[in-house]
Amino acid sequence: MLKLFIPAEYEGIYYGLFMLIGFFIPFFSLRLFKNILPRDKGREFALNGKLSEGKPRGAGLLMISSFVVVTALFVPMDLELIIYMGFIYLEMLSGYLDDSSATSWGRLKKGLIDLVVSVGISTAYCLYNSGKLTFMLFGVSVELPIAVYIVLATALVWGSINVTNCSDGVDGLCGSLSIISLATVFVLMLKVGTSDDFMLVILAAMLMLLAYLWYNTSPSAMLMGDAGSRAIGVLLAISAMKLGDPVLFLFFAFMLIIDGGLSLFKVSCIKFFKIKGFMKGIRTPIHDHMRKNKGYSDTQVVVRFSIIQGVISLALIGFTLGVIR
Repeated sequence: MLKLFIPAEYEGIYYGLFMLIGFFIPFFSLRLFKNILPRDKGREFALNGKLSEGKPRGAGLLMISSFVVVTALFVPMDLELIIYMGFIYLEMLSGYLDDSSATSWGRLKKGLIDLVVSVGISTAYCLYNSGKLTFMLFGVSVELPIAVYIVLATALVWGSINVTNCSDGVDGLCGSLSIISLATVFVLMLKVGTSDDFMLVILAAMLMLLAYLWYNTSPSAMLMGDAGSRAIGVLLAISAMKLGDPVLFLFFAFMLIIDGGLSLFKVSCIKFFKIKGFMKGIRTPIHDHMRKNKGYSDTQVVVRFSIIQGVISLALIGFTLGVIR
């Protein structure tokens, strides 16, 4: 870790290098190695899916690999963090293999991998942390049995993976919303005194996403694919748990949940509960509804969704810090 070689009196240099390297490693990785990525085939079922045809897909391979390198360079790596990074990388690899496969993996196969990752992360968290659940908005805490916490945390990780994945259908949308969500967690962690080490992990992820957005703003030059979105979903869920109040995920990831979560809810009601015509007038993911039914441009979707999430995040920070104070 680079901090070992920089004297304490030059700590500012260390953090400055972290910011620069955290951005430029993924930035140049995406620029220099994009040709190794598979090409998008233009999904017929996606709105404007043909516009993505031929673009490098699966950029999450380069993004998450760069993120892991930066984290290893600048963040003290205890066993807990190593386990988390391993599962994030595993989720990325599964998404990349799906992105590069001639035929898309089935939902069952991907769902089983998501379940393994979700259970693994939840169990690892409970090995190194208590089952204490804090409700910051109300200033109360409860201690859950470990088994109960693992079940609830598994649902959180699984849900986060899938809502984040569903939001990755408009240039710049998933990256922009994820940055706002991570920034919200970072600010809350500053107040509650969460480990500085994990806050650096969040910063590294934000820098990685900023580098990706350089290439993904509309019209995009490349796509993160499942390799990126699913791994980011894992990180968002871990961040909620490390914050100590996983319930706040409902607020700091509100637009991800609305955009992708309603899609999962609609499919579940139709396929598993046999509710014919459920949400018939609403196209999902919601970003497709806004483009097709409301006439929004891609830029309008990204900016307006980001504004809504930004306002909700600011309100969350205000309410939460007021209670903590």
